[in-house]
Amino acid sequence: MNIFSLKSWVVAVCLGVLCTVAAHAQYDFNPAATGQARGPSDPRSRAKIHTELGSMYFQAGNPGVALDELRIALSADSAYFQAYSVRGLVRLSLKEYGKAEEDFRQALSLAPNDPEVNNNYGWFLCETGKERQSIGYFLNALKSPLYETPDRAYTNAGTCAFKAGDLDAAQDYLLKALQLSRDGAVSARLQLAQIFYRRGNFEESRIYLAESLKMMEPPTADALWLGLRLDRKKGNRAGEAGYASQLRGRYPTSPEYQEFLKGNFE
Repeated sequence: MNIFSLKSWVVAVCLGVLCTVAAHAQYDFNPAATGQARGPSDPRSRAKIHTELGSMYFQAGNPGVALDELRIALSADSAYFQAYSVRGLVRLSLKEYGKAEEDFRQALSLAPNDPEVNNNYGWFLCETGKERQSIGYFLNALKSPLYETPDRAYTNAGTCAFKAGDLDAAQDYLLKALQLSRDGAVSARLQLAQIFYRRGNFEESRIYLAESLKMMEPPTADALWLGLRLDRKKGNRAGEAGYASQLRGRYPTSPEYQEFLKGNFE
């Protein structure tokens, strides 16, 4: 997965916990002692805060510190299922698949109907070669009326259906993600562009690609590669050369650029 997509999916599945420690009210304060705030007064609050910190460190690209924070969270409250779910994502990123599976299973045992847990485990399955099995967990997440980001689950379902070769289902899920998205659904648009390219609908593919490129900076390797191939289909040699130059300059070691060097355009 490229850097842009990884960041997008991390934001999609990391519980949406981006609030700061200061946002929590359950802190003890003893001005007579040190004049400083102490930690939260109950185990669940400590677990919640350290899980949020772990999630933020993970999104910032520091999985080691994230694991430390999540360990502290679970030491405070071993039944805090969100911590297991986030730790599963961190371990997935480190390719510690066995440990990640254990974390997700524990989270599911504690909260089998939680939408974020289902969404995260679905992503784990998708990333470990079980794309078709993953879809059911995304759909389970969507059953919850309290799920705040259903567009993310639809995007994930579309991504995994696409990987499984089910273009019809992938297109349907991704279009639903666009309808529900609050942030432009860049990943969904790019994947729809790829689906329409695969179907031979190059004009529709070009429209979705153009929309996604307006929202991403810098453009990703897969977006540039798709643009290159679309311009090649159209006979636009100048456009093709421009995409090739960007691909070489930004992502010279990417699989996409290696395919370009080999002349594998399909």
